[in-house]
Amino acid sequence: MAKEAKNTDTSTEEKIKEAARKVFIKKGYAATRTRDIAEEAGINLALLNYYFRSKEKLFQEVMSEKFQQLFSAILPVINNEDLSLEEKVEVLAENYINLLLENQDLPLFVLSEIRVNPERFREAVQVQKILRDSSLIRQLHEKRPDINPLQFIMSLLGMAIFPFVAKPILFANDAGFNKMMQERKRLVSQWIKVILET
Repeated sequence: MAKEAKNTDTSTEEKIKEAARKVFIKKGYAATRTRDIAEEAGINLALLNYYFRSKEKLFQEVMSEKFQQLFSAILPVINNEDLSLEEKVEVLAENYINLLLENQDLPLFVLSEIRVNPERFREAVQVQKILRDSSLIRQLHEKRPDINPLQFIMSLLGMAIFPFVAKPILFANDAGFNKMMQERKRLVSQWIKVILET
């Protein structure tokens, strides 16, 4: 009986988080009401409040999961001493594009939320510290000391992320976009290799 109640709790909590992801991505944090999330989840507001005391707490949990998902695809790669710089770029392009293909609304949502509340993301992510201490940056310094690591990272991320931001303007259907993004995994790696060799 206790196991069944726990499964119901987990199921309800996950249902709320899934609804929150959809509503936050569609409306953004500021425009989302807890009532919107409850309606999307098909539950009453009191039940939502039982699981998550505030919209802020729910948002933090959803974003924390997304960042964990994002960084679990990146951190092991940038700190892998067994991979060369070029191999890291290849794996990063592959992993990052795969992740974004599975979460295509994520880039626009994150960009929108960063614009509204940059401090929240700066504190949550601490990208500069993560990168500064990575073997990827050390390898970049060794290979190309003349390249600012931030320029390098922005170029790599821009090549992977921008197509998802521009998708509504550039593509009429998902099939064409997905095919192009599969090809882009290889191209991003090639373009970055050219930068490293120039």
